[in-house]
Amino acid sequence: MLEDTTRINLLYDFYGNLLTEKQREYLELYYQDDLSLGEIADNDGISRQGVHDLVKRAVRALENAEERLGLVARFLVQEKELQRLRDLLSSSEMPEDARREALNIVERLME
Repeated sequence: MLEDTTRINLLYDFYGNLLTEKQREYLELYYQDDLSLGEIADNDGISRQGVHDLVKRAVRALENAEERLGLVARFLVQEKELQRLRDLLSSSEMPEDARREALNIVERLME
């Protein structure tokens, strides 16, 4: 499984537009700019708990979108398949079974 921060940033890349402007802002400050909840709270004049709640709701919204749509899971599978395909195609001599595997990967990715 992906590290938590990496997973949330990936979810944000795919589903960030589904969040409110404030949710996007706080997620970016917390997960991308690495500010603490306290720093964000001080900058916006709200409580640390308020920032924490907003960030948690935003993460939950991203996870719910992934549960419904599965775009990140599909992306990760495709990325793994593409890496395998690159490995197969970069070999100096491609045996018939490797060629068939490469074709199968391409067909799966085109689905």
